[in-house]
Amino acid sequence: MKSAQQYQAPAQLLNDRIILVTGAGDGIGRSAALAYASHGATVILLGKTVEKLEAVYDEIEQAGYPQAAIYPMDLKGAVMSDYEDMQQALAQNFGRLDGLLHNASVLGDRKPIAQSNVDIWQEVMQVNVNAEFMLTKAMLPLLESSASASIIFTSSGVGRQGRAYWGPYAVSKFATEGLMQVLADELANTSNIRVNAINPGATNTNMRRSAYPAEQPTNNPQPAALMPCYLYLMGDDSQAVNGLSIDAQ
Repeated sequence: MKSAQQYQAPAQLLNDRIILVTGAGDGIGRSAALAYASHGATVILLGKTVEKLEAVYDEIEQAGYPQAAIYPMDLKGAVMSDYEDMQQALAQNFGRLDGLLHNASVLGDRKPIAQSNVDIWQEVMQVNVNAEFMLTKAMLPLLESSASASIIFTSSGVGRQGRAYWGPYAVSKFATEGLMQVLADELANTSNIRVNAINPGATNTNMRRSAYPAEQPTNNPQPAALMPCYLYLMGDDSQAVNGLSIDAQ
């Protein structure tokens, strides 16, 4: 989608919006949080490493953007009651949610299926799929309170066409695409919520460097270069877009 990749967001695109970003401590999540804040949003930073979240919080504060909020959570161990508690806390503090970016993921093992570790497989599914489902389910009442809400899932090229040795990660991204499509179809004619996915492509992040240790990291774009897509799908210029998986590059 060329328009999304080359989108130029108005400065006030997300004024007065409340947006939750998972995996907000570094990489694409950090860049998205900063981009959303710079366009007027109050960003809720969710992640497992408090120090990283605090660093992003401080960047937002120092730039003079709307004050962010921090919600530490380890998706690997979180259960439904944790997400319900979070929903209550956000309801009390904000009253609604205008956007949800599912960015947090873990890579797991890159091995043949026959050699895959069962515990690691379960962990990847827990963080990349089950946590997305539970968080989305818990946040839907808050998103329904928004005049125009957007949910963005994070896909992958290996979640559209399976590739050898990508095992649990690839399967989890196929599941993410499926979750996005089912939810988008359910909400299409009954809700103010639109649901889409972004495939970031090769990006200079810690996960990419782990997956491709022999690759020259600087050959890939920085996360900030992908933000036109993330801003487009989060703002009102994409109100008519629902159920799509778009490439950020």
